[in-house]
Amino acid sequence: MKTLTTTEELAEFCQAAAQHPYVTLDTEFLRERTYYSKLCLVQLAMPGKGEENAVLLDPLVEGLSLEPLYDLFRDTSVVKVFHAARQDLEIFWVDAKVFPEPLFDTQVAAMVCGFGEQAGYETLVRKIVHQPLDKSSRFTDWSRRPLSEAQKTYALGDVTHLRDIYEFLANALDKTNRAHWVEEELKVLCDPATYDIDPDMAWKRVKTRNSSPRFLAVVRELAAFREHHARDANVPRNRVYKDEAMTELAATKPRNASDLGNSRLLLREARRGAIAEGILAAVARGVACLPDDMPKPDTRRDKLNVNPALADLLRVLLKSKTESAGVAAKLIASSGDLDAIAAGLRDVAAMSGWRWEVFGEDALRLCDGQIALAAVGQSVQVVEL
Repeated sequence: MKTLTTTEELAEFCQAAAQHPYVTLDTEFLRERTYYSKLCLVQLAMPGKGEENAVLLDPLVEGLSLEPLYDLFRDTSVVKVFHAARQDLEIFWVDAKVFPEPLFDTQVAAMVCGFGEQAGYETLVRKIVHQPLDKSSRFTDWSRRPLSEAQKTYALGDVTHLRDIYEFLANALDKTNRAHWVEEELKVLCDPATYDIDPDMAWKRVKTRNSSPRFLAVVRELAAFREHHARDANVPRNRVYKDEAMTELAATKPRNASDLGNSRLLLREARRGAIAEGILAAVARGVACLPDDMPKPDTRRDKLNVNPALADLLRVLLKSKTESAGVAAKLIASSGDLDAIAAGLRDVAAMSGWRWEVFGEDALRLCDGQIALAAVGQSVQVVEL
């Protein structure tokens, strides 16, 4: 198997790939000890069989530029195929502010082709390619050199089998006219907002049952400080402090180092130095926050007047629709979404896009009393009223 180690070799491969309708890609990276992912390996394959037209790219080689790869990303005549692309795309967006265009994600495509909510690569290889997949090298240290033959074989398998999976799913989407479903789902993956985290908005990712504006004001300041510190030091957020410690601090509101020492969940390293100072300053800002500047949590769903009978009917309709369409029910609507629809809300994902085609339109008609549901043998059918 060939490993590209120079910019010239990469450029030659990318020029050849540009003559094909698609190229498959994957990456290996490390993120356990850093805020940003450390790219350790890129795998690429043009159409072919086995290891034919497949290469490994070593981005850790000094002096190698990824610009030829990014030029290929910008070439809209070549489809760039990934599986579960989110973390791969984040790496390239952070490094070069570029997204592969057009993009095809086989995990997303598999969802709408009836392979379940989040079909893993190994599952698709087994079900579509009918080949076993050795995943023993999955958790190895990809930053160490030289790579073993087992690592290389494992890594290359992530793009060689992907060719057959892509061709199978692309053909299935054409037959069912669902390609626009996948395109709709991929818009989020190619949105810079998915990866560019605003520290002032980081508090919204913290799960807490306490909706007190004062409490949330402290959480907001603590989350913002953690985001800034983790990014500047290039360490994982949890290495600064975990969400559980953050909510504890927001509840206890420590005022000095002695108070920090009473925390049950705060890491030892966070009780002194720059992190401790940042925590105390963030808590002080949250405590001093004026009422008009405090976060306003979205509590619309907390006070829903749900019609339980209608919610149950929507669940039956969803099950019928998703079984007929061959997609996972959770991909269309969650239990909370169904309750929201039954309570009169319409700003849920199930009421727009391709989900509207599959479920949303009839869900609305059911709510408006335009249709009923009837059991016919082993199935449930829509009855016009």
